[in-house]
Amino acid sequence: MRFELTADQRLLQTATADYLEKSAPLGVIRALHDEGRTFDRVTWQRGAELGWTSLVVPEETGGGSVSGEGVVDATLIAEQFGRGCAPGPLAAVNVVAAALAEAAGADRHAGLLGRLLDGSTVAAWACCAPGGGWDPEAGAIEARPDGDGYVLDGTHDGVEHGGDADAFLVLARTPEGLSQFVVERDADGVSVLPLESLDMVRGFARVDYTGVRVPATALVGAAGGAAAAVERQFQLAVVLQCAELVGVVERVLEFTRQWMFDRYSFGRPLASYQELKHRMADMTLWSESGQATMAAAARAVQERRADAGELVSVAKSYLGQRATDIIQDCVQLHGGLGVTWEHDIHIYLRRATVNRLMWGTPSAHRRRIADLLNV
Repeated sequence: MRFELTADQRLLQTATADYLEKSAPLGVIRALHDEGRTFDRVTWQRGAELGWTSLVVPEETGGGSVSGEGVVDATLIAEQFGRGCAPGPLAAVNVVAAALAEAAGADRHAGLLGRLLDGSTVAAWACCAPGGGWDPEAGAIEARPDGDGYVLDGTHDGVEHGGDADAFLVLARTPEGLSQFVVERDADGVSVLPLESLDMVRGFARVDYTGVRVPATALVGAAGGAAAAVERQFQLAVVLQCAELVGVVERVLEFTRQWMFDRYSFGRPLASYQELKHRMADMTLWSESGQATMAAAARAVQERRADAGELVSVAKSYLGQRATDIIQDCVQLHGGLGVTWEHDIHIYLRRATVNRLMWGTPSAHRRRIADLLNV
């Protein structure tokens, strides 16, 4: 099952694909990696003009989608990012922008939201504790009331694009319960340690907070009222990641299929061997099934349905497992060529492997499905 795209959605998809092909081909990704950079800000800002940062933000707060279904539109962008393993904080910025726009008292953060939408600022969602896995609710740091504000202490690990972020959406636990704060990167007591990543252009960081004092206006929404928002942010992050995996698998299957027609063995193209035909048929079926699970999850998140959390975990557990399985098989079909640094397939395998681990492994999401279904 795929989305039936409108003319505007097809235009968005095509414009993004064309722009990424010209501005961020795999050669640029290799160059960014060699320079120790994760993305180019000018390229990102021009991408923001195409709508990359505004699709999941309502029009009344400065955003807008092309179809009225912002989450679905955002997955179209994420798929194109996956097809090219493109650099840029797509999920990080969209999750933070949606959180700011949907929170009560959104006017307090209108300035930051505007800068996120125009691409001039990057923000990251800081929510996971060191060694605590990708469970946002378990990753809250301490925030204690102090005068007319709060003081934050603790550490977040594995913050996606944390090394590039100008501000953080910080998950913390106040006496009222789970809360979120906007913390500027240059605030006193904030230190950021960039981490090495398997993905060539997706950076992560450890963020330490030592007596970081923030005013009450740094709260996103009400104190103690962030639980539902955090679940919504988690669903959005995972469904964008699943859409990216769909694009990754599609592209790897395309060039592997072409390779099987071009490469001859014993006077015949690889594609003519029955066993290899069966392997390619299996992988194509798994790819199509992954697309269907992602589409169902995106629609459920868009409509804020009660089963959205379950469908998101179905998509993540399926795609997280199958994507790396398919790409590993494609590496084998490329023979020795597939395990060289010069071939592009390892760039896709790195992206899929990182996505498999981020926001919960496939087995973690299968457990989450069981919990949600009370089985």
